Parts: sequence; structure tokens; C-alpha cells
Amino acid sequence: MSSLNAIASSGLTAARMRLDASAGNVANMNTLGYRAQRVVQQATPEGGVDASVQRASAEGVSLEREVVDQLAAKQAFLASVQTLRTGDAVLGALLDVRA
Repeated sequence: MSSLNAIASSGLTAARMRLDASAGNVANMNTLGYRAQRVVQQATPEGGVDASVQRASAEGVSLEREVVDQLAAKQAFLASVQTLRTGDAVLGALLDVRA
């Protein structure tokens, strides 16, 4: 089983990848023939997530979709940060009990 920090770190990395891909899509939305980047996430058996960037099959970028993707990535980032905070609090409480 992976540590809580490793699980949260993989979530932070996936959220950053989603923000990076979305920012690139917005920057290139007026480029002819541009196919948007999409981040595909897969849960790992040991905990956490694997993320990879793929190109969309169709050309064009939907600004509405990019805004929603950015908001979802922000919430995923905040959830992963909260996981780190909770893990630290639990570890601190465990050390207090043992000490």
C-alpha cells in the first residue's frame, strides 16, 4: 500500500497536468488544425492515479469545456492538498499518542 503522501502527490501531479493541458488548449484555440490535449487518468491498484496526455480526435477547442476542466483541476488540486494536511494531522496525533 502506498503512503498517503505518494497518493496525494500523484493527485497533485494529475491536477497540474490538467491545468497545463487546458492552458495550452486556450492559448491555441485559434490555431487552425489544432487538436486539444486531454489528460486521461487511471486509478492505480496500490493507490493514487496515473495521468497521461492525449490529443483529441477532432480539431478545435471549446472554451466552455476548458473553463470547466480548469475548475475541476483546481478542485482536484485542493482535495489532494487536503489529503496531505489530513495525513500530517493523523501522523501528528499518532506521534502524540505514542510519545
